[in-house]
Amino acid sequence: MRLLLVKTVFVAALVGSLPGCETLEAFSSNKDKSQEEEYAGWDDKTFHEKAKEALDNKNYQKAVTLYEALEARYPFGDYAAQAQLNVAYAYYKNDDPEAAIAAADRFIKIHPRNPHVDYAYYLKGLINYNRGIGFIDRFLPTDSSQRDPGNAKDAYDNFQELIRRFPNSQYVEDAKLRMVALRNNMAMYEIHVADFYMRRKAYVAAVNRANHVVKEFQRTPAVPFALQIMQDGYRKLGMDDLAADAERVYQMNYPNGTPVANYKELSTMEQVWDSLGLDK
Repeated sequence: MRLLLVKTVFVAALVGSLPGCETLEAFSSNKDKSQEEEYAGWDDKTFHEKAKEALDNKNYQKAVTLYEALEARYPFGDYAAQAQLNVAYAYYKNDDPEAAIAAADRFIKIHPRNPHVDYAYYLKGLINYNRGIGFIDRFLPTDSSQRDPGNAKDAYDNFQELIRRFPNSQYVEDAKLRMVALRNNMAMYEIHVADFYMRRKAYVAAVNRANHVVKEFQRTPAVPFALQIMQDGYRKLGMDDLAADAERVYQMNYPNGTPVANYKELSTMEQVWDSLGLDK
C-alpha cells in the first residue's frame, strides 16, 4: 500500500512538471527565434564589428554572445580566429576566469602559428595574476601576499612560458615585471606561514619555512625576515650555533638596520583569538 502511494505521488509530481518543461522549452525556443531574427542578414564582418563595439563599451556578456555566434556561424571565416581570441578576453573581463583560460588554451591549440598566439599565453598569465582579487581588494589597500599562492604560481608559470616561447614578444617586458611581483608575494606568503608557526610555538616548522625562503627566493624582500625567524626559531630550539650562523649571514647582508619582525606583532583578530583560548 505504501509503495503504491509513493508511486502515485511520483507520477503526480512528474505530470505536474510537464507544463513547466513545456513552458521552459517554449521560452528557449522563443529566445533562439528572437536571436535568429536579430542576426538575420548579418555576415561575419557585421558580427565582428558588433562584438567589437560591445567589447569597447564594456558590455562583456554581449560581446561573448556575439563572438560565440560569429564562430558558430562562420567557423572558417576571416574573423573566426580573432573571435576565438577576443572571446577569451571578454570572458576574462566578464569575471569568468575558467572560461577565459579554456578559450585561450583552445586558441593556442588550434592556432599555434598565429601571429597573435603570444597574446594568448600572456592573457593566461594575466587571468591568473588577477584571479581571486575581489571588490575589497580593488578599492582598499590589502596585502596580496596573504592570498593563496596557487594562482600566483600558475601566473608565474604562464609568464615564464611566454618568455621561453616568445622572447621577442611585446608582452615580455610587462610579464617580467609581473613575475618579480609574483615572486616577492610568494616569498612573503611563506614568511606569513612561518610567522604563524612561530606564534604557535611550532619552531621546527617555522625554521623550515624560513630556510626555504632563503634557498628558493633569494634577492626578495622576504629574505631578511626569513633570517630573523631562523635566528629566533633556532634559539627557541636550543640550537645556538645555527642561530649564530643565521645572525652572521643577516649582519653581512643587512648591516644598516633590522626591520621589525612581523610575527612579533599580533593582529587585533589574533589577539582576540588568543584571549579566548580557541587554540587550547
